[in-house]
Amino acid sequence: MRIIEFLIFFPFAVALVLFAMGNSEMVYEARKNLVKGAGLAIMAAVIYLAVRVLGGKEDYSFLTKAETANMLIMAGELVLMGVVIFYSIRYKKIYAMLLSIAGTLPIVWLDLSGRMPEGEAHFHIDNLTVIMCLVVGIVGSLICIYAVGYIKDYHQHHRDYPERSNWFLAMLFVFLGAMFGLLFCDNMGWMYFFWEITSVCSFLLIGYNKQPESIQNSFKALWMNLLGGCGFAVAILYSALQLHVTNLSQLLTIDEAAVPGVMIVLVMLAFAAMTKSAQFPFCGWLLGAMVAPTPTSALLHSATMVKAGVYLLIRISPMMKGTLTGVLVTLIGGFTFFAASLMAIATSDGKRLLAHSTVSNLGLIVACAGVGLPESVWAGVMLIVFHAVSKSLMFLCVGAVENVTGSRNIEDMHGLIIKLPKLAIVMIIGICGMYLAPFGMLIAKWAALKSFIDSNSVWLVLFLLFGTASTSFYWGKWLGKLFAVIHKSQALKDTTHRSEWQSIIPLASLVVAMCFLFPSISKYLIQPVLSQMFRKEVPPVIGGSDIIVMLFMFALVVALPIAGVFISRQHGGITEHNTRSYMSGVNAADDRHFLNSFGDVQSVYMSNWYMIDFIGELKIMKPCLFLSTAILITFLMIIVGRAL
Repeated sequence: MRIIEFLIFFPFAVALVLFAMGNSEMVYEARKNLVKGAGLAIMAAVIYLAVRVLGGKEDYSFLTKAETANMLIMAGELVLMGVVIFYSIRYKKIYAMLLSIAGTLPIVWLDLSGRMPEGEAHFHIDNLTVIMCLVVGIVGSLICIYAVGYIKDYHQHHRDYPERSNWFLAMLFVFLGAMFGLLFCDNMGWMYFFWEITSVCSFLLIGYNKQPESIQNSFKALWMNLLGGCGFAVAILYSALQLHVTNLSQLLTIDEAAVPGVMIVLVMLAFAAMTKSAQFPFCGWLLGAMVAPTPTSALLHSATMVKAGVYLLIRISPMMKGTLTGVLVTLIGGFTFFAASLMAIATSDGKRLLAHSTVSNLGLIVACAGVGLPESVWAGVMLIVFHAVSKSLMFLCVGAVENVTGSRNIEDMHGLIIKLPKLAIVMIIGICGMYLAPFGMLIAKWAALKSFIDSNSVWLVLFLLFGTASTSFYWGKWLGKLFAVIHKSQALKDTTHRSEWQSIIPLASLVVAMCFLFPSISKYLIQPVLSQMFRKEVPPVIGGSDIIVMLFMFALVVALPIAGVFISRQHGGITEHNTRSYMSGVNAADDRHFLNSFGDVQSVYMSNWYMIDFIGELKIMKPCLFLSTAILITFLMIIVGRAL
């Protein structure tokens, strides 16, 4: 399929053109049109791919002979290693250089020595590939379009930062190209190359503004992902030298009972995926990524970086069922879901709360993958799709609010429904999409609960129940803050760029549309994935009665506000009446001051309770890191020891 080549190489070509265009104000319109055109082309291409592939029960394999491409990819791996070495020496971070060398040189040696077995096709496409391509292509392209207007405002607010917006936009498209390459590759050596591109790209984007904190956090992201890359390299080496397998699809057909060594490959791939998915104890890199401009955060959290990890785990999920590797993955994922949800409660910074929420939801997806049952895979894929759309919408809205108000603190979003009503409405849609019925995230959690019960795991059920309660708590606090209005609150001038709205509105529309379409998404997108992965017909996870109940709930959500408007018009129309705040009847001239018990005038201050002294990061992060590290090391030693 030529469409594969287009989706991989076209974003890289766009990146080169953007980089060459420079930062002059004269090229702004041309750059904006290029990004919009490229984004639309990528979206059209992934939709075309979906039409070609979806609906069929067959998968497709391509490119069996690729000696020249092998040499180019090997050269690319050396270039990536050179980039890491350059920055490591420049900023005196030698540990990153050592990890890059440790991961890259063994793979290059494997190719040059002729010990890499001849695999089958290098590219493999099935329904799961297409679903992930739709997420990356549509959500990722909308984020790139949003970035054009955002980065212009960003540099107007941060004039002390070096102007490199052309480079920034170029790196976003490099990210998209790398993700498409990773998704299409079946050869694990090729997949490793694109895996490392995403690691280096995230490092460069997080350190975009070149401030000390950004540089520190970018290297944290780099070394953690390079450590995961070393795990990936170990999996490739063992698979090639001991199992004589280089293709992921071949690996998944091996019977672990007959070949115990396959568990070493499986646990190393799971380790690499958990680092990329920012699971405990590796969540620090994703939390540190919040120093980057908002499009970077949105791309890392929703459409690209972290989705690479959960994609790999979903791929190997059937093999993890009933194994120690599966137990490790479910424990780490469930614990991450619960712990990150608790920390989100104690967070008032909007972007950081979204980061904790991302880590938490990724933990739930990881836990679903570790269970290895059809319904858990269904829940995991559904979570990937709905989380990508809702979370990217939230990040873009927070970025737009920050550009208008100068703050991303949730406390400063008090009464946003009056101050910035359009942005508030789309934020409300995004928040509802993350945790309320009848939106898809809640449906997926229901399926996850069913699979956890079927797996007889009490710990997973407890993690899900308490994690979901914590999730409802912090989203509910944020939602209430948007609606809380002080008397005589004034609307602000909304300076959000048109290009930003061109991304925000489609994402908000997708969140709503997917509520109606979730039965079709399940039937035509996700059910075929289960049949392909488990090599048998899998009964529908959601029955007809469940679908009727969810659609009825959505109809009520839509009908009740409409009915309220209709009834009010029958009784004289809608009237607005903002009453004064009560404040025990001792208002001091306005709604922002009152008389205290000593008769002194005191300002009103309304704030959420964040329980920082009980569940704040400073209180529970270190114990969580210690516990998760102990679990990880213990299981790795046991699994590898039993397989050898």
